[in-house]
Amino acid sequence: MQVTDILVQFKTYHALILSILIIPIIGMSCSDLSERESQKVTEALDDSLLSSTETWNIDMNLTEEGLKKVRVRGSYSETFNLPELKETRIKGPVHIDVFDSTGAVKTVVKSNRAVYRAEESIFELYGNVRVDTRDSTHLESEYLMWNQSENLISTPQFVYITTPTDTTTGSDFTGSTDLDNIRIRNYSGSSVINRN
Repeated sequence: MQVTDILVQFKTYHALILSILIIPIIGMSCSDLSERESQKVTEALDDSLLSSTETWNIDMNLTEEGLKKVRVRGSYSETFNLPELKETRIKGPVHIDVFDSTGAVKTVVKSNRAVYRAEESIFELYGNVRVDTRDSTHLESEYLMWNQSENLISTPQFVYITTPTDTTTGSDFTGSTDLDNIRIRNYSGSSVINRN
């Protein structure tokens, strides 16, 4: 055996040892990098998947303690779930049924579009807003805010309200969803007097 053969065997042996030691280290570094990159990809996908959701022909029921309180229908909705924006935008025609404790519809609301903020239990209705109650009271406006948890509707804009006997118009309206206990500033009205 010559010295060169010993050196070749020595170099081969060291190269083999070094590769056995270095390859796992490189592999661990690559796997850490790919895990980090994988986590970034997952976060990006989660953000894009969870931050905005689209639905066509929406038909959504809102319940409380197992009872259906509200049914919302619309042609399209987009839900945003971001730290700075949590709301559902509904394009119309929007149709909302409000139920009483027996499950009967007590109020029907229609509009061109709506925004629902679930954390605050607030609906904002825009364009051709119509509210009809089962006692034949009718409200029209271009904008209406409905605070569901307080059972309160309001608008600073012009409203037109009719009952079987009265017509009232004005602005700065506040009232309950069944149009009881209403308050209107800057109002005018007329009443039907039955002389029989």
